[in-house]
Amino acid sequence: MRRAITMAFPALILLLQPPAAMAGNAWRAWDPGLAEAGTMGRPVLVDVYTDWCGWCKRMDRDVYARRDVQEYLARKFITVKLNAESNDVVRHEGRTLTSRSLAARYGVNSYPTTIFLSPRGTHLGNVPGYIPPDRFLLLLRYIGDGHMERGQSFEEFARGGTSETRGGTRAGRR
Repeated sequence: MRRAITMAFPALILLLQPPAAMAGNAWRAWDPGLAEAGTMGRPVLVDVYTDWCGWCKRMDRDVYARRDVQEYLARKFITVKLNAESNDVVRHEGRTLTSRSLAARYGVNSYPTTIFLSPRGTHLGNVPGYIPPDRFLLLLRYIGDGHMERGQSFEEFARGGTSETRGGTRAGRR
């Protein structure tokens, strides 16, 4: 009997862990996440949340827990969690701030908010609110595959169009 309990215990621990931890999604703190993004040349996804936010918990459960989302994030992004109500100290543009003041600096006023940064930390944009999984994966591909960087609008990308199909380039028609 003792052997059965001992063998079942590791499985029980896995069941009690949050989904992101089970799949190995590497959420980082702000400072190490931005340093890693610069070294690896990957964009940063910042999940801005609060402990009391029900939609934040749903985003974790329904979106970040999906295997296709986790795999894409692991291949293309550095992921950072930022508690918008925390007084934890972070570094930003040579200054020391709290997580709370950093979230405010990025204009976050609702939760969850997803912030996208370039590998060098340049602000690419904020997406406030809960995003359904399929739409979220489309957004990740838009940024992670370089469509935003090439100047394609998200609307055009979502429709499946490219600047080449319009007969033009970023700089205009030749």
